[in-house]
This record gives sequence, C-alpha cells and structure tokens, in this order.
Amino acid sequence: MQNRHGQGSDTALQVLSVIIPANNEETFIGGCLQALADQQPAAGPLEVIVSSNASTDRTEEIARSFEPVFAARGWSLRVLASNEPGKMGALNRADIVATGALRAYLDADVICEPALMGQLRAALNRPTPAYATGTLRVATARTWITRRYADFWTRLPFIKGGAVGAGLFAVNGPGRARWQDFPPIISDDTFARLHFAPGERVEVPAAYDWPMVEGFANLVRVRRRQDTGVHQVYRGWPELRGNEGKPRLGIARLAGLGLRAPVSFAVYVSVALSVRLRRGGEWSRGR
Repeated sequence: MQNRHGQGSDTALQVLSVIIPANNEETFIGGCLQALADQQPAAGPLEVIVSSNASTDRTEEIARSFEPVFAARGWSLRVLASNEPGKMGALNRADIVATGALRAYLDADVICEPALMGQLRAALNRPTPAYATGTLRVATARTWITRRYADFWTRLPFIKGGAVGAGLFAVNGPGRARWQDFPPIISDDTFARLHFAPGERVEVPAAYDWPMVEGFANLVRVRRRQDTGVHQVYRGWPELRGNEGKPRLGIARLAGLGLRAPVSFAVYVSVALSVRLRRGGEWSRGR
C-alpha cells in the first residue's frame, strides 16, 4: 500500500519516480532525458514525470518525443503541463500523480551517469527514512571566472562527500513522509536535505553533471539567491538546522585551501564579498 508520496514496502521492486520540474528548458531537457533513458537495468522499474511550469518554448514537445524511448525500456514517461509558474508548484503537481514508493527530484539541466539511478535505488533500500544523492560534478564552464569559482567551491569540505544534493536528491517512502507539500520557498534541495540527519544521508559513487552560471555577476546573483534560500529554511523550520552537519572550515583550513589554489580562492572570496555588500531575496535561475 502507498500514500500520495509513495510510502510502501519491498523497495527493491518498487517504482522509482523521477520528478523533473521544467520551465523553458528546451536546451537541456533532451540531454537530461536521454541520460535517464540510458540508465542501467538496476535503475528500474522507472517512472519519469516532467512537470512543466509555464513553459513557452519547446520543452514539452521535446519531452514527449522521448515517450517511445522510455516505453522501449519498459519504463514510463509522463509530461505534465501547467500555466502556473513556480518550481515548488511543479514539484507538488508531479508528487500528486507519481506512483513510485521512491522519489528522485532532478533538475532539467542535470546529466546522470548510467549507474546513478540504480545506486540511488540500492541506497534507499531500507525500512527507515533515507536520503540519497550522487557525486556532484560541476560541468565544465565556458567562462574563466566560473571555472575558477567552481574549482575552489568543489574543494570545500561540505561539497566533497557531503551529500549536498544540489540539482538531484532522492528519498524513500518513509523519508518522503517527513513532509507534505513542498512549501513556497527558494531552496527545495536544502529543505529536503535538512529533514534528514547526517547519518541518514548517503552520497553514492556514481556522478551527475551540474552546471554553474557563467560570469561574475551571475555567480553573485545566484550565490545571493542560494544564501537567501538557506535562511528561509532556517527561519521557517528552525528545528531542522540541527541536521546541517557541515564540517567546520576554520581560518587555518581555509588558508590551506587558498594556498593550494590561490587564484581560485581569490575568485571565490571576491564573489562571497560581493554577495555580502548587497543582500537581496529575489528569485533567479540556478544558471
């Protein structure tokens, strides 16, 4: 038996519902879906739901073109279309119709390695609440400034093996039962991750490629948005802050990282200082 969020038993045989919110993602949705269609057999049974929110481009058309590709694997692909904007609404609409006991929430610009969904399924195969994600790999940026920022960001202790879940996180039925609808906030990944203690979170070896925005101004804008999203969760659900579990960086460790990558460190610090010069809570895309 399952509830609306798919809570049930016999995880190894349960459907894994992959929910992809999408707003004007015609450039990326094809690559994202092809990577899912190329998942190894251990991923199945698989159900993919593209939840389009107020898209005005070819996102929905491109997504529907993959229906026979998934059908050939014995998996399903469903495209939901809504004129209502907003990522959280898109997640909630997909959650209502999803049949899987396991849920993976995937950004439309993410590319998964073929072993990833199978490894997530295995990590979630337990009767107790569990959260899993893949090994985050920042996609190669076009601009020098973003490449340098990403180089330092990926060296941070929280990112290396920290089950961050940026762009991709998955939960089992008991884990998804810890909250109802996604609330109208910025950071769905932070909100979900903090519903689990560090010991309940798993980062599997298979990787996924996650893009960063290009250019200094965009890095500042998105970093400001991310910080605002985290503070939204802290304010709205203060009890979740105890699940953060981030390792302390400290001045000495930060200096050591800076000495190993001084140029990247300078770029990272410049972005961080620029964020603090002007706080704001505007929504902006992650790229």
